[in-house]
Amino acid sequence: MTGPRIGTVMWPVQSWPETRELWRRAEELGFDTAWVYDHTAWRGHTPWHDAYTTLAAVAATTATIRLGTLVTSPNFRHPVPTAHAAKTIDDISGGRLTLGIGSGGKSVTSDGGRLGGPEWSPAERAARFEEWVDLLDRLLRGGETSYEGTYYGAREMRTDPGCVQRPRVPFMIAANGPRGLRLAARQGAGWVTTGNGPQADDPQEVVRRQIGSLEEACAAEGRDPGELRRLLLTGFTGEPWLESPGAFADLAGRYAELGITDIAVHWPRPGTDWDADMKVFEAIAPAAR
Repeated sequence: MTGPRIGTVMWPVQSWPETRELWRRAEELGFDTAWVYDHTAWRGHTPWHDAYTTLAAVAATTATIRLGTLVTSPNFRHPVPTAHAAKTIDDISGGRLTLGIGSGGKSVTSDGGRLGGPEWSPAERAARFEEWVDLLDRLLRGGETSYEGTYYGAREMRTDPGCVQRPRVPFMIAANGPRGLRLAARQGAGWVTTGNGPQADDPQEVVRRQIGSLEEACAAEGRDPGELRRLLLTGFTGEPWLESPGAFADLAGRYAELGITDIAVHWPRPGTDWDADMKVFEAIAPAAR
């Protein structure tokens, strides 16, 4: 059985010259994908540069690695400028962009709180997310879009000629609940999980149950679940992914058996929970395996 594709999560915290070299190094190491968090700030880390601006610059200075957000959300982005930026990056990269999309955290304690306004209820957050994704889908397919929803709208917005990738850039949708999983089944090229959940002491059981729910959502939407990639974003469950090459291979194999097709590990960052031995990190890169 072919193992999962391996990607890395990059930190948007360095100056551009250093950032450029790190992303080029990720490409040299053979990572299939390189992702960046889309926040205004995250867990007190500074500086914290804009994800879409970073991806546009990286797209112009790399050649083969797929690039993406992990994840972008409605917390502080409207679908119209998001689509405008995404199709531009897809053009610059020659069709290498993937949009990881999620509903985002509580608005008043994360990015959305920077904009002011009341906190969204869970029901409103889910409704906003669904409307946001559906409108972004329309916008990225090209042509003219006019739409007036409950939360978002577009008026005679033209996105011709659309994306390099057809019918649009692929979405990887992060979701746990029934409504989000249905959205992933309907609009996603793939699904994203961190392995967190009610059985967090057994993340593999969490993922097994989540994949079962995803397959049920696909059945409800008339979608073949085999069409969806399944990305595990590591680093949030305490598992020793970068303890050694052997530990990585063991965990990757276990999750592949559950149905995970893609794994993302964080680029080691000293002084944080995502620090790791750089030699181990390089040893698990696709070019070294």
